[in-house]
Amino acid sequence: MDEKTPESYQLLTYLWVVGISALGGLVNFMRKVREGHVRAVNIVELLGELLTSAFAGLLTFWLCESADFDPLLSAVLIAVSGHMGTRAVFLFERYLEARASRLLPAASTETTTAQPEESGQ
Repeated sequence: MDEKTPESYQLLTYLWVVGISALGGLVNFMRKVREGHVRAVNIVELLGELLTSAFAGLLTFWLCESADFDPLLSAVLIAVSGHMGTRAVFLFERYLEARASRLLPAASTETTTAQPEESGQ
C-alpha cells in the first residue's frame, strides 16, 4: 500500500473535508447568533469561524486517515470537529502536550517546577 501523505489525496477529497467542517462552523456561528453572542452581520467573526473550522476539520481528517477509520465515521468526526472549531484545536493541543510530557518527562518537569529567580541577590 502506498504511504499516506497530505499530498496523496485528491483536491475533491480536500474540498469535501473543508466543506463538511465549514458547514459545522456555520452551524456553530448560527448558534452564536441565535444566543446573542455575535451579530449576524459580523463577517469577520463568520470568516474566522469558517477558517478555524476548516483547520480543525483538516486535522481531524488526517488523524482519521492515519488511524484507518471508516470514511463515514471520519465524515461525522470532521463535521463535529468543524462545529467545535477552536475547542477541537485546543483538545488536540492538550492531547499533544500530555503525550509530550509522557515522552519527555524531564523536559516537562523542568518547565513546570522551575522557580523564578529572586532579584536583589
